[in-house]
Parts: sequence; C-alpha cells; structure tokens
Amino acid sequence: MPQTVLVVEDEPHIVDSLSFLMKKAGFDVFIARDGDAALRMVESRPPDLILLDIMLPRRDGFEVLKYVRANDAWKEMRVILLTAKGRDVDRLKGMELGADDFVTKPFSTKDVVRLVKQHLGVEEKLA
Repeated sequence: MPQTVLVVEDEPHIVDSLSFLMKKAGFDVFIARDGDAALRMVESRPPDLILLDIMLPRRDGFEVLKYVRANDAWKEMRVILLTAKGRDVDRLKGMELGADDFVTKPFSTKDVVRLVKQHLGVEEKLA
C-alpha cells in the first residue's frame, strides 16, 4: 500500500506541482486548501506525511501543527512546513511546535520530493 502525503497549500500552482510529483514518486496524495480542511483530512484519513504551508485561510499551519502534535495517535506522522516566511523566528517556532523539517519558498519541488522520501524512508532509485 503506497504511503500517503497530505498537501496543505492554498496556492494552486504549488498544489498542482507538488501533487503531480508526489504521485509520480509513488505516493497517494490528498489535498487541503485551508487549515480546517487539513484537520478534517487528518482525522478522517491520517497521512504518513503532511506538507504544510504556514500561511493558510481559516487556521494557519502553526495551529494545524499544534493540533496534530497534541494527539498521541499521530506522533509518527511527519510534518514538513512550507512557507514564504523564511525568518529564523518562524523556523524556530515551527521546530519547537514539532515540525520535522522546514522549507522556504520559493523551493525546488524536486528537492521537496527528495525530502519527503528521506523522511518516509523511501530509497532513491539510481538512474
């Protein structure tokens, strides 16, 4: 059964790009476009990893991360924050709240796929 990735992002071009590349890498991909939808998805279908934007409608990524980390049933779930906020204070806050990694926009989507594979223990195939 393929591992699952939840992409939580409100920018359509980023969603499309990440979703396409994650599927191509063999992951099942689910999408949420705001923080509330993300939490509903996590509760109904817990993913193996969340790619979580910080600046989201309704509930920001920090709040989503806090909620996820407060539930012991999801302690193995990996969370990678995606953000245009590249300040050290934002990175520190995300890591203190329990993020597994932090990627600043703009980013290479291929690098994000590599990072997801790394966090999920998926080996890269040599060309």
